[in-house]
Amino acid sequence: MPTVKYQKGDTVMGRWPGSSLYYQVKVLGFDSKSQLYTVIYKDGTELELKEQDIKSVSGFQTRSRSRSRSRSPGRRRSRSRSPARTTRRSSARTAAAVAATAITESTPSSRRDTRLKDTVEVRLSPMVSAYAALSLSDYRTLVISEAKVEAESEKNQGPYNLRRRKADGDAKPAEAKPDQPEKKAKEAAAPSTIPSAPLDFGGKIGRRQEMQFHSVNFLCVYLSEHADPSLINAPPPLPPLDTFWDAQALGFVILWILFQALLYILPVGKLSDGMPLRSGMRLKYRTNGFFAIVVSAIVVAVAVHQGADLTYIHSHFLQLATATFIISVLLSIYLYVRSRYGASEELALGGNSGNVVYDFFKGRELNPRIKNFDLKFFCEMRPGLIGWCLINFAMALAEMKKHNLDAPSYAMILVNLFQLLYVVDGLWNEEAILTTMDLMHDGFGFMLAFGDLVWVPFTYTLQAYYLVLHPNALSLPAVTAIITLKLIGFYIFRKSNSEKNAFRRNPSDPKLSHLKTIPTATGKSLLVSGWWGVVRHPNYLGDLIMALAWSLPCGFSHLLPWYYMIYFIILLVHRDSRDMSDCRRKYGSAWDEYCRTVRYRIIPRVY
Repeated sequence: MPTVKYQKGDTVMGRWPGSSLYYQVKVLGFDSKSQLYTVIYKDGTELELKEQDIKSVSGFQTRSRSRSRSRSPGRRRSRSRSPARTTRRSSARTAAAVAATAITESTPSSRRDTRLKDTVEVRLSPMVSAYAALSLSDYRTLVISEAKVEAESEKNQGPYNLRRRKADGDAKPAEAKPDQPEKKAKEAAAPSTIPSAPLDFGGKIGRRQEMQFHSVNFLCVYLSEHADPSLINAPPPLPPLDTFWDAQALGFVILWILFQALLYILPVGKLSDGMPLRSGMRLKYRTNGFFAIVVSAIVVAVAVHQGADLTYIHSHFLQLATATFIISVLLSIYLYVRSRYGASEELALGGNSGNVVYDFFKGRELNPRIKNFDLKFFCEMRPGLIGWCLINFAMALAEMKKHNLDAPSYAMILVNLFQLLYVVDGLWNEEAILTTMDLMHDGFGFMLAFGDLVWVPFTYTLQAYYLVLHPNALSLPAVTAIITLKLIGFYIFRKSNSEKNAFRRNPSDPKLSHLKTIPTATGKSLLVSGWWGVVRHPNYLGDLIMALAWSLPCGFSHLLPWYYMIYFIILLVHRDSRDMSDCRRKYGSAWDEYCRTVRYRIIPRVY
């Protein structure tokens, strides 16, 4: 058996695919079949590299010094002309700025390119993957522009900023005190700030509008209780306070969340590895969601058999929603406050704009945990998602009670079964959520706290809630057509997601050899066949078809049960736009080729 040159956990220098740039990486493992090393960069990018693309840190530094000594006299003269030039002991940011300064001098173009390439390859510390994917000419332009900006600013001290070293006449940087070497080393290794991703959701103004828009959810719930719940009617009079608040409802919500938390921490189910963080570490997650919904169903069945009246959920629906909203706000405040004391490597890139409202909404901390209890993962998959099914079941009982039925109506049965299938499928494949944008990139703030705890259980159940007071008779042909539509949507949703997950786990799997791909500079490939060759987001297409099947049983008498469908379309369009922007930055020209190959985004020949 051949020996492995680099072991798991080794810190080495890895070449960025498609370039001559080397960055510091950490070895995660070695695949003996493909003869490839899996490494992770400091920004969290995980790639597979060949052995010849990896060099030891010590050997790399040795070659760096020897290359520096063997430079031509012309290069040495260039150094003497540039007062911003620095010694080999300069920081990575200074070396990058120096490279930018050297480029602007009157040196032949080929020599300038060579000098820049040598300097960057030897001295530049790991930067974000979007920079490394640029061509040499594009990278030169980027370095020049950023060096000019950083030379004028004294605020940005992040590890990815490029700053020119001050001239001899300028104030000298403070030297580290001899008695505090460890403190200075920690300050150099742990930056005070981290780069922030571009603002999404309309930026700071959009966040305020989004928070105001969530109040529409309570209006829809209140309108559903009226005989004619049309959205075009004049707003009803303001109800009394007890319509929105009930202390007992708050107690039930707290008990439900604690019950789900107890099921979550039980040592049952698989311990799954999350995606690598920027530090290279992988968090562990207890993926026992299917166990949780089974136990919850048994407990609810026993409670109903013992005489518990679940129709309380229907009669106190608005109070329960208000109580959950209060809990989500308090949780968001706690998350924001604790994030102010968190280390920089624990923060999300997208929730650190400096604007309190935006950061509160988007979330600053990426994976807030109380010991091993992951708050974001728990809220994402447990109380709201399983509570959705509980509320739907309570609506079916309320319909039977109100209309003296022996069984729920066809419309109510379809809504319950369709949405139960969706939830059970998600919990059965719970491990797949670890690769989603919510878990990998988004911080945990009001957006996810409100969405997981309030939006999901009290908006996705509007169809069932509407049918209690506004029954809609369905013929057998209509039932058959709606079921067929649901199955088509579910097939596309599950098949496309399974295809994507299998490809992400093992792109070289022989079972996937028939799939066509486009290689990218990151070392990963883009699927352009199967369901991912039909549209760019086939999983969104399946989601959209299923959402249509959920709303059709309610009929077309009112717009209210279609409120979720309308919002869902808006959400999908936004997600698609965000994905397009992120992928274009990440994959560059490969993404443009992908868009030319797969023309339609979500709906074939439409959008």
